[in-house]
Amino acid sequence: MAAQWQGLLQNLGTWTGSFTKLSPAGVWLQDTPSEVVLRLSEDGQTVFFTLQREASPEVALQFNYPGPGLQVPFFENGCFSQGSLQHAPQVRFGAEFALIEGDRRLRLVQLFEAGAVLTDLTLIRECRAGNEAESPPLTADALVGVWEGEAVTLYADNRSPNVIQTHLAVEREGDRLTQALQFGSHRIQSSARIDGNCLHFNEGAQPMQLLCLPGGASALFPQQIQPRTPFAIEAGWLVEPRLRKRMVRSYGDRGEWVSITLVTERKID
Repeated sequence: MAAQWQGLLQNLGTWTGSFTKLSPAGVWLQDTPSEVVLRLSEDGQTVFFTLQREASPEVALQFNYPGPGLQVPFFENGCFSQGSLQHAPQVRFGAEFALIEGDRRLRLVQLFEAGAVLTDLTLIRECRAGNEAESPPLTADALVGVWEGEAVTLYADNRSPNVIQTHLAVEREGDRLTQALQFGSHRIQSSARIDGNCLHFNEGAQPMQLLCLPGGASALFPQQIQPRTPFAIEAGWLVEPRLRKRMVRSYGDRGEWVSITLVTERKID
């Protein structure tokens, strides 16, 4: 739990940015300026949180040591996720992902309504200390290359974290994108059809869709969550042309939250 508190402290400061509401196809709908302040108490035992958005009431929360709890896992570098602990038919479901790099932060909220399809997507791009640099919109071509990295997995049952090396090779030919992912002794190959800012992975029991979004962001999710089938949802951030972070939230065949994985990968070719 001390690691969770240290992760929370990486988010201290004043973050200015905006909440961008997008359609399930990634089309811009609305942009609302925002300011988030996280401040540490004098005794170092409480973090005070306030959120102000244009034309909305202020939101105020506080978190006491050692942190919000196991249901909101933080990584040591400050990245975190929170969301539904269980997916069930005809129940609203969703999650927030937060990726941080220096004085920049990217958050993504995916919400699924009762038909198990994505209905709401909110992209939150923030910076602190006046660092207003922003990554360009993500494209399929920006993903092409060979990526090597590290995946850190935190588990819902609080077992010890797992750290593993990753290797991802992405190629494009015409309107098809193919990728081969290797982690440990596992190797997964997949192929997607490129349709503008959307990549459609139609193979396997759980067809997936990846949206290329502003600010180097991406959202990966099932086209429709199938019952009694394990699934995952993901947020990605191309921080720099050769640095990408991804956070994967995994669910089991009973719809239960199983783990959260943070992948940090660099393009080597």
